[in-house]
Order: sequence, then C-alpha cells, then structure tokens
Amino acid sequence: MSGAQASLERLATALADEREALLGHDVDALMRSTREKIAALRELESAADGELSGPLAELAEFNRANGALLARRRREVNWALRHLGRMESAPAYDASGRTAHTSRPRELAVA
Repeated sequence: MSGAQASLERLATALADEREALLGHDVDALMRSTREKIAALRELESAADGELSGPLAELAEFNRANGALLARRRREVNWALRHLGRMESAPAYDASGRTAHTSRPRELAVA
C-alpha cells in the first residue's frame, strides 16, 4: 500500500470515527477523530496524485455529511441554551471584562 493509500485509509477511518462520535455525543472521541482527520489531510496535501481524486471525492462527501450533522447538533445546543436563559446576541463581558448586563432568573415552569 502506497503512502497516499494509507493516508486515504486513515482519513476514511477518521471520518467514520467522527460520525460515531457525533452520533454518540462523545466529545473526547470527536476531538481525537478531528485531530486524526487533520493529520491525514495534511499527509494527502503532499501527495497530490490524480488517481486519488475519485476516493477523495467520496470522502469529501462523507465529510460534508458529518459537517451537516455537526451543524444540527450545534443548533440543538444553541436552542437548549437559549431556553435555559442564555442570550446569544448579548455578549457575556464588555471590553473591561465586566458583565454588561445583569442576569435574571428565568422560570422554566410554574407549579
């Protein structure tokens, strides 16, 4: 197996691991797989080979699907934070390092 083929395998494994981490909500595994993916991509950058374009296109589609899954997770987290009282548009600190607004409790339910 050539170095480029090994890098392709490494990238494919990293993308599969990334997807599993996203589906399993495993942050540590997501960070590991992202590091592996970046390392494999750097290896592939140096091995510009025309015969790799087909497999790379397939892996690029896999990466886009993972990106869509990650974007969905991010929207879910932002929704949950917004409903817990976090305001995305309001910055937490001003230029002096002080909070710019007073936080007030938000009732989630009335008994």
